[in-house]
Amino acid sequence: MASEEEWTKSSYSSQDNGNCVETTVNSAAITESGLVGVRDSKAKGGPALAFTHAAWTGFVGLLHSGEGDFGVVD
Repeated sequence: MASEEEWTKSSYSSQDNGNCVETTVNSAAITESGLVGVRDSKAKGGPALAFTHAAWTGFVGLLHSGEGDFGVVD
């Protein structure tokens, strides 16, 4: 999907912590299709999810607003 330098780790994660979500919008394949790539930093070679920019922006906005009921999964 995207090269390693094109993925961005969450600002809530330390750089040496591998348990995080990473996103990319800089890959040519992602940019051409208008999608945002999301992957688990523990499985960098594994599959990535792809969301439209509008869907991802809406999701992040909902997280920031505190209005979503996402629950906690252990």
